[in-house]
Formats: sequence, C-alpha cells, structure tokens
Amino acid sequence: MRQVPRPAATLILLRDSAAGPEVFMLQRSQGAVFVAGAYVFPGGGLDDADGSARMRARVLGLSDEEASRRLNVPSGGIAYYIGAVRECFEEAGILLAVDERGAAPDPAHIARLAGERDALNAGTLGFLELLERERLCIPGDGIAYFSHWITAPGRTRRYTTRFFVALAPQGQSGSHDDGETVASAWIRPQVALDRNANGEIELVFPTRSSLVDLARFATAAEAYEHAASTQADIETDAACWATGKDGKKLFRRTDPAYADIHWSDPEETGETSYDLVPGVPKRLDRYVTRIIAPNPGAMTGPGTNTYLVGGDQLAVIDPGPDIASHVDAIVAAGAGRIRWILATHTHKDHSPATIALKAATGAQVIGRPAPAGASQDASFAPQRQPADGERIDLGAVTLRALATPGHASNHLCYLLEETRMLFTGDHVMQGSTVVINPPDGNMRTYLASLERLLADEYAVFAPGHGYLIGRPAKEVNKLIRHRLAREAKVVRSLAQLGRATPEELVRTVYDDVQERLHPVALRSLAAHLDKLATDGRAHCLDGAWGLTDATR
Repeated sequence: MRQVPRPAATLILLRDSAAGPEVFMLQRSQGAVFVAGAYVFPGGGLDDADGSARMRARVLGLSDEEASRRLNVPSGGIAYYIGAVRECFEEAGILLAVDERGAAPDPAHIARLAGERDALNAGTLGFLELLERERLCIPGDGIAYFSHWITAPGRTRRYTTRFFVALAPQGQSGSHDDGETVASAWIRPQVALDRNANGEIELVFPTRSSLVDLARFATAAEAYEHAASTQADIETDAACWATGKDGKKLFRRTDPAYADIHWSDPEETGETSYDLVPGVPKRLDRYVTRIIAPNPGAMTGPGTNTYLVGGDQLAVIDPGPDIASHVDAIVAAGAGRIRWILATHTHKDHSPATIALKAATGAQVIGRPAPAGASQDASFAPQRQPADGERIDLGAVTLRALATPGHASNHLCYLLEETRMLFTGDHVMQGSTVVINPPDGNMRTYLASLERLLADEYAVFAPGHGYLIGRPAKEVNKLIRHRLAREAKVVRSLAQLGRATPEELVRTVYDDVQERLHPVALRSLAAHLDKLATDGRAHCLDGAWGLTDATR
C-alpha cells in the first residue's frame, strides 16, 4: 500500500559569529529509525495538540489562515509552526518564545525551564501546559517558511516536512539530549558542507540543500530576511522513483524528468519510465499517450513529441516529421481509433507526417495553414481551422484551441479541459527557449502570447519537445524574464558598441551560448532588434544597429 507521509516540521536557527552566520545542528543516534547518524536541524513529527484551539491562541503575530495560505494547505497550517518550535525545545533545549505582550522574556526565566525538557520528552508534561503555566507565547511573526520536503517512497518512515527559519534567541546555546541525538554544534553552513564533502559528517539531501541556500549570506539577519521575502512561493520537493535503462533512479524537483514522473505515476509505484525513447509509447495519464519521433537534434532535443489524446476516439497532436517508422508507431498506438490530426504549427518537425497519417487513418486534419516561408510545411492542408477559444469535441474529452502566435504566426496551443494539461507545441519547450525567427516569428507577439497564458491556470504543460513541465505559471514567468533580460543585454551591448551589425552583437549578447550555435542565435537576435525598432528604442541604418536618442 502507498505509504502516506506524516506531517512534520523543522526549525533552522541562525545566529551570527565572527566568521559569519551559524546554524544549530544535531547528530542523530546510530540507533535512530530515521536518518540514523546524520546531522540534522531540530525537528520531528507533529502532535495532535499542535493544532488545538488553545495552542493556536498561544501564537502571536500569525493567524492560522495566513499560515495555511503560506503553506498552501486548506487549514491547520499554524500547527507546523507550533510543531517546529516544540520540537526545537524538546530536541535542542532552545525555546523560541515571547511573553504574552510579545516582548522577549527574561533570559533567567527561560534558563529555569531547561529542566522541563525531560518531562516533555517523557510525556509527563505537555508543551501547551508549559506555555500556559509560564505565560509564554510563540512569536509567529518571527518565523519564516523556508522549504517543503517529502520523503521518497520506500523509506521506513515518510514525512511531509516544512522547514522554517528563525533568528536564535539571545542567551540560549542549546544542546543534544543524549538519547535521540548524541552531538550538537553551532556551525557555519559552508563548514558543514565541507565536512560532509570530506566524509566527516553525514547530511541527508534536504539538509545539504538548505545549507547550500544559507551559505551565501553574510549575516543571520540577511538570511532570515531573504527567507521571509520568498516564503509566499515555496515549491514542494517530493522525491520520486522511476525506472529506465540505467535501472531505478531517484529524482528531485530540479531534475528535468521530475514533473513527468509525478504526473504519469501518481500512485508512486516507481515503475514509470524516465527515458525519452523514440518510437516507444508512454502512457502519461488515462487520456494521453506520448510517442517521440526519431528526429533528435540541437533544435528538437530528444525528438518531436506526438500526443494521442482521448478515449474510444483519439486525436493526434503534432504528428511530427514524415518518417515512416514514426507514422507506423502512431498508427499502431492508435489501434484504429484515430479520428483527428491536429498541428500546433507548421514547422517541418511538427506537421509533415499529416499526409501519411491521414492516408492511413482517414482522420480529419485540424489546424491553421502554413504561412509563406522556407521553414514551413506547405503540405499541411487543414479541413478545419479552429478560431481562438474554439472547443473541439473528442467524445470522452474536449480540447480548446488557444491562439499563441510568436514562435510561428499560425501557432496554436490546445487545452485538455478535463485535466488542464496544455499542449504547448513550441510556444513553451522543456529545457530550453525557442528560436523566434523573423519575419514569421515575432518577439513582441511571442511575449504577448506568453502573458496570455498567465490569465488562466493550467495543471501541466505538454511541450513539443522534452518532458512534461510542472508549475506552468512559474515557467511562463521565467521565460518572460529571460526574454526581457536578453533584450536588456541587447540594449547594453548597443550602448557599449555604439553602432553594430547583428554579427558583431551576437558575440556579446549571446556570450553565454556556445559559438557554434550563434548562427541560430542570430535569428532570435533579429527578433529582439525588430521589437526594439517597433518600440522606438533602436534603429537600423546601412545594416548597422544603434539606439535611439531617447533610449541612449
């Protein structure tokens, strides 16, 4: 049976030292059931009492509604904050508390409570009872939400753990309990990382990742303020297993296959594939199967993605290049159910297989005809040209066409309304940005089409190349920022060079791109220059570009 992770909380305490910020860490005993022997931050599983009404009343400066909103849970989010503070006192002997007016308590008062740790750990004293008796409260407004980790399936115990950051209270140095923990230390994050790299101490991945994030700050206050400013958009890192040519492997949020694995294996069996293999159908969910064309390359990644969508009747989205083996694989996977062929656009890696596929299936062709241009598939002849927003009934499911010009003037995305999966073609690609190639490609139009996607919510992107893409809104915002940053680089380069040809500009504007790809980068550079000209910020004279007086 699928093991449901238990809610847990961890508190990272920060303080300054002469050498830089330090964090408090504990070494778990070798007999511990979970992460034995590793150095960790204070934390553990939530107790039922952490979420009680009386306990919530002991939190100042933070409501359950606000805590739940930050943690993206329906309710009860405040229990994680309470659990983090409780566990820190039980494990480390450091009590993050204020008096009932919100003022820092007398250090001597807190020092007298050190002996209560044994009673708390033995269960003869409750944390709520302690706070009420001592008239102390938890400073919710002094605790920043930092990260969210879910233990990978297959461990003896699984936790869904929220990490928090707080400045250590003055006068409390902390200590281990000689039971669950056998050593403790205040240590600079980089020192802990170095000791781990040298094999001196063991760190589990979430701890190591947290230390990497914290090691870049010069002071404890700077680290805390950064955490407080970013806590509204914390991504969950739910490690997942998948199977492929190199055996079973563990994937994390930063790995390209992460969203693909989670979407196609919601039960966490670990049996879904992480390989992108041409010609081998992969079932992504109950409605969608992906087949990759055998046309890998610098512009196509592992190959063009063809999607079969529907139930008893199927639509093929982006049949891909006219390669016989690919068409045969689509027909075989369709098993006589293919009724529609849709193209997101008519670049030659996306639509040319339409003719052969239609001949094999008799399916209706849907999309927009090719504009003039050498890179276009003039053979694509749609029998139905969907309007922006038009719904296409596939029987079991419905697709909605969204006009997204920019990469190509006839580009469409298709939304599977039942699951909110958006087939993005080349509007959004996994792992790279798309080339905008004038005159048919237009950077200004492309950015507007990206902005359009932010007006709605999507569950996942199914791109024309690569894996499924999670966190769609974040991905779109990242693409917009990247394009505007590149535009700003064009402006800076023109300001430095005075006047320059595109061939001169590409070396400075795309100095982060391999020189062998500069001929391709020249196309997107041309799109940026055209946009700047349309915006009245740059102009071209005798093949050389310069800034307008106002821009300069």
